[in-house]
Amino acid sequence: MSSTASGKNGTWRNWGGNVSARPARQVAPASVEELAAAVRRAREDGLKVKAVGTGHSFTSIAATDGVLIRPQLLTGIRSIDRDSMTVTVEAGTPLKRLNAALAREGLSLTNMGDIMEQTVSGATSTGTHGTGRASASIAAQIKGLELVTADGSLLTCSEKENPEVFAAARIGLGALGVVTAITFAVEPLFLLTAREEPMPFERVLAEFDQLWAENEHFEFYWFPHTGSTNTKRNNRSAGPAQPVGQLAGWFEDEFLSNGVFQVAQWVGRAVPATVPAIARVSSRALSARTYTDIPYKVFTSPRRVRFVEMEYAVPRAALVATLRELKAMVDRSGLRVSFPVEVRTAPADDIILSTASGRDSAYIAVHMFRGTPYQAYFTAAERIFTAHEGRPHWGKVHTRDAEYFARVYPRFGEFTALRDRLDPDRLFQNDYVRRVLGA
Repeated sequence: MSSTASGKNGTWRNWGGNVSARPARQVAPASVEELAAAVRRAREDGLKVKAVGTGHSFTSIAATDGVLIRPQLLTGIRSIDRDSMTVTVEAGTPLKRLNAALAREGLSLTNMGDIMEQTVSGATSTGTHGTGRASASIAAQIKGLELVTADGSLLTCSEKENPEVFAAARIGLGALGVVTAITFAVEPLFLLTAREEPMPFERVLAEFDQLWAENEHFEFYWFPHTGSTNTKRNNRSAGPAQPVGQLAGWFEDEFLSNGVFQVAQWVGRAVPATVPAIARVSSRALSARTYTDIPYKVFTSPRRVRFVEMEYAVPRAALVATLRELKAMVDRSGLRVSFPVEVRTAPADDIILSTASGRDSAYIAVHMFRGTPYQAYFTAAERIFTAHEGRPHWGKVHTRDAEYFARVYPRFGEFTALRDRLDPDRLFQNDYVRRVLGA
C-alpha cells in the first residue's frame, strides 16, 4: 500500500495525518482517455475534481468531496529522447521509480528534493525542491507537460506550444487541470560527493554567503535549543564511487535518523521539558562523514518519522536576519521544538507561482512531530517569515490567502487570468484553492 492512507468509509488521509476528506467517488484511470472521461463525467454530475498523488502535502490542496482521481495506474516512462536529453513519464510515477529507472539508463535529473515517495505530478504541482546554487526545483527541469482541462480535452504545453500555460502549469496547484504526463530534462548519470559535518550555528550564519558560493548544493539543519547545526555540501565528483557502507548507512540513516529519532520524538511529546536536553544529544549524535554516490542516493533519504511541516521561501539576502529572529523567538518563547529547522536555497526561476519565481531564494522549514501541538510555533514562525515577504510552500502548512499572494507574486494576476480561461466554472476548485487563488 502506498503512503496515502485510504481509511474506512472511503475516507482519504494525507501522509502527515492532519488532512482527511470523504470524496463522493474515487477513480483510478488506466489511461489518459479514461482520465478525460472521468473529468467529463464529474462535470456532468456537478462534482468537483481533484487528483492526488501519495498525499505528501500537509495542506488540503488535494482534498475533495467530489471525484478524487488516483493516478497509480498511470505510471512508467513513456519515452527517452537521447538527442534532446529528455524523458517523458506518466503523471503517477513515483519519483523513486523514476530515479531508479533513469539510473539504469545511465541518466539522472540535475537536482531533486530529499524525499522521493511523491508522484512526479504531485511533487512538481506543489513546487517540491532540493537545494542548489545554480540548479532549481524539480518543476524547473520540466520541458513539456500534458494536462486534461475542464472540458475534458488534452492540452500539451512547452516553451513553444501554449507557452503561457507552460509558464503556469509547471507549478499549477492542480487548479488548471489534471496533469497526465511530464517531460523532464535529464543528463548523463554523474557522481556527487557529500560532505556532512556539524558546525556551530553562529559560524554557519557568518559564513553562509561563502558556503553557498563554494558549493553546488549546500544545506543545513539547525537544532532549536542548541547552538549547533549539521551541514551538508554536495558537489559533483570525478569519482570513484564510495557509497556509505551498509552498516554505517543503517546506523546513521535508519537507527539514528529514524529509529532513535522516533523514540526521542515520543519522549519529547510525552514530556516536553526533556526536549532541549534531547536536542543537545541529537545535535551531537551525527558525526562528520563523506561519501560519493549517484545523485538520488545522495540527495534523498528515508523519512519514517511522521511530522507536520511549514516552509517559507524568503529572498536569499534576508536568510541570516530571518534565522536570527527565528532563534530569538524560540529562545524566549517557552516552546519546546524537537525537530531540526532545515535551510536550503534555490536560484530564481521563471515559473509564475514558483516560490523562487523571479528571485534568488532561501528556504526555511520548521517541523513538529506528528501529534504534537504545532500551531503556536508555526504561527510565531509565520509572522517572522511574512515580515520578510516570505512565500509558503504550496504543499506545507500556512495561513496565507489570495490577497497576500497578489502582493508577494508579481505575476499572480497572470495565473488567475489563465485559470479563468481554462477552468471558468471552477471544476478543479476546493477550499484550499479558493483560499490561495481567490474565488
